[in-house]
Amino acid sequence: MLGFLKKIFGGTSVNYKELMSNGAIIVDVRSPGEYKAGHISGSKNFPLDSIRSKVADLKKLNKPVITVCRSGARSGMAKSILQSAGIEVYNGGPWTSLKSKIAS
Repeated sequence: MLGFLKKIFGGTSVNYKELMSNGAIIVDVRSPGEYKAGHISGSKNFPLDSIRSKVADLKKLNKPVITVCRSGARSGMAKSILQSAGIEVYNGGPWTSLKSKIAS
């Protein structure tokens, strides 16, 4: 079970601040309403149910992608979708958590 959770939520330590300084894009996969209630400045809101339609646009940017949501579950699903499309992607987990990691 722990291995499964690590696979979904990222078991290795990722330096998100460094990824951001190298041009990574934050993709928030929550609903528009959730996003409107609060989000990381500069992030893009591509709800999970529409993420497949954004693959080509994200590939064109040729930058790493960090996915976020409320708890880390939807961002983990989005990571899998984008990764299978050949995009360098990291699950940032809850947006509030990533916000504090990149701000410090």
